[in-house]
Amino acid sequence: MIMANTRGPVPLPRPAPRSRAHRALVLGTAGLLATAGLTALSAPAEAAGTLGSAATAKGRYFGAAVSAQYLGESGYVSTLNREFSSVTPENEMKWDAVEANRNTFTFGSADRIVSHAQSRGMSVRGHTLVWHSQLPGWVAGLGAADLRSAMNHHITTVMRHYKGKVLAWDVVNEAFQDGGSGARRSSPFQDKLGNGFIEEAFRTARAADPAAKLCYNDYNTDGVNPKSNAVYAMVKDFKARGVPIDCVGFQSHFNSASPVPSDYRANLQRFADLGVDVQITELDIEGSGGAQATAYGNVVNACLAVSRCTGITVWGVTDKYSWRSSGTPLLFDGNYTKKPAYDAVLAALGGSGGGGGGTAGCSVSYSTTAQWNGGFNGQVTVTAGSAPITGWTTTVTVTPPQKVSATWNGAPTWDSGGDVMTMRPSYNGNLAAGASTTFGFTVMTSGNTSPPVLGTCTAS
Repeated sequence: MIMANTRGPVPLPRPAPRSRAHRALVLGTAGLLATAGLTALSAPAEAAGTLGSAATAKGRYFGAAVSAQYLGESGYVSTLNREFSSVTPENEMKWDAVEANRNTFTFGSADRIVSHAQSRGMSVRGHTLVWHSQLPGWVAGLGAADLRSAMNHHITTVMRHYKGKVLAWDVVNEAFQDGGSGARRSSPFQDKLGNGFIEEAFRTARAADPAAKLCYNDYNTDGVNPKSNAVYAMVKDFKARGVPIDCVGFQSHFNSASPVPSDYRANLQRFADLGVDVQITELDIEGSGGAQATAYGNVVNACLAVSRCTGITVWGVTDKYSWRSSGTPLLFDGNYTKKPAYDAVLAALGGSGGGGGGTAGCSVSYSTTAQWNGGFNGQVTVTAGSAPITGWTTTVTVTPPQKVSATWNGAPTWDSGGDVMTMRPSYNGNLAAGASTTFGFTVMTSGNTSPPVLGTCTAS
């Protein structure tokens, strides 16, 4: 997938194709859970204070993309079983995996993942039925009438095989181009069947399994931009005409060149307002330490702020098997040790007991200490959890055209737009259990008096 910065026009290069086991290019899923509102299933019973159980307490799921080839590795399986309440097969349900030869279906690897999930009480999200990539060669060689028949037969056969076991499907994946046109992507389906192939796929899917949730999934649609606007227009049209669509997936692959967009939450909300559920389907954030932790916490908080954001899936269990492994983008390192990003996610979900160090953590609160025509002073109180900490990080987001003009008692850095300030301690990082410190800042309002928004506090 291309990791274009949704705040700017320059896309990052698409990774080179990989083997099926590692080509998790844009694998998504949207997903979810069985009731009409996609409420989360019960998390695995082992653990209060895990990602899955904490998300369940918030009425959501927390899932991971899973590769069947690693289900024999003890660290992989124990981490999966302990922490996650939902799974998405990485590649095992794609067209080239299940129907490499026409009308010959092979479900063994996908069945292994589904059986494992069912044995643990996890939900399963199917990915993906119709996608331009990872197609066997015979599909592209078909004429229009034959391609339509093959597409509908593939959807029907796969969905019926998993009927009652897969609660939601990525029916169509990545059908729109990047860039400013908002056009459909060239593919055998688009080129030979036209715009109507997406609607036909959804109608065929509904007939194949009326109880399954049907989702559209894409990347670089995380903020408001021409591509997300095109997807929005399609979903709005589908809802108006009664085309069956239940959910939209936002892949959410981020890094320093393509950060979490400032309008991420607002974008999720506008889709939810159309009457569909939204899910974060392939989350990974390249980086490390406090910056990565803050970004993960901001994504989770955005989902929690949207009532129809029903869950989050991270694209993999451990950094060492990530499709972006050099960027260490996941919540567990190559030794399955919890990273600061794990603590930030668990804290945002309201859980406890995260991280390698037990109960160390922190929380933040805000107050306005002075206000005048054109500006105000804000103060953030940082409070350590039930164990001492040696450092903390949090973010303060102001609403344009507001700008932060001065700070004290902290060491700030800003994002490229100047709207998000990441604050770290200057001298006041060491706090005893339950102790507090403060930092402050001046905001020039330029007519907008909205209070700032705090991100998750991450302790070290």
